[in-house]
Amino acid sequence: MYTSLITAIEYFINLDEAEKEFISSLVVPKTYDKGDYFLREGQVCRDVGFIGKGLIRYIGTRDNGEEITLHFGKENEFMCNYESFLDHSPSRRSMQCLEPSEVLTISYDNLQRIYEEVKEGQKFGRLACEQIYLLALRQVSSMYVDAPEQRYINFLNEYPDLQQRIPQYYISSFVGVKPPSLSRIRKRLSL
Repeated sequence: MYTSLITAIEYFINLDEAEKEFISSLVVPKTYDKGDYFLREGQVCRDVGFIGKGLIRYIGTRDNGEEITLHFGKENEFMCNYESFLDHSPSRRSMQCLEPSEVLTISYDNLQRIYEEVKEGQKFGRLACEQIYLLALRQVSSMYVDAPEQRYINFLNEYPDLQQRIPQYYISSFVGVKPPSLSRIRKRLSL
């Protein structure tokens, strides 16, 4: 799992062996059962996670108490509520494990150490944030511009290997439709 984390970081920057060891020394492995929360609404997000194994659902709650699925995190991806993590505010969303999960975590303070002590640490932070920003823009734009059928196609393109791992009602929530509507969309697309 540590190797996968280093590979994910090296997607953005070059690391020498000492830096790889330094980063590995700062992360803490954690395991979660299906249904466990990495973060609950109202808590402050204190860690960035790297998913070695498992599947995470990002959950928002409407004013009427209805849960909506905002995003999914899967193996070899970073996960965090960056808004809460960066300004230490209570989280407005939850992150729940849909499967037993193994996550490498790094605290806010240790991430700052990476930024400062790894030669290209600042570059890593900037490029990772740019990637997160682009993903968020695409998702928000899609919810306002794309029809539900297109949002489902976007889901299939973004998560081609997850359709069998995620309950359909979470997929329908992510797409922004009720489960019967998703069934009709799936039927139309299979013709």
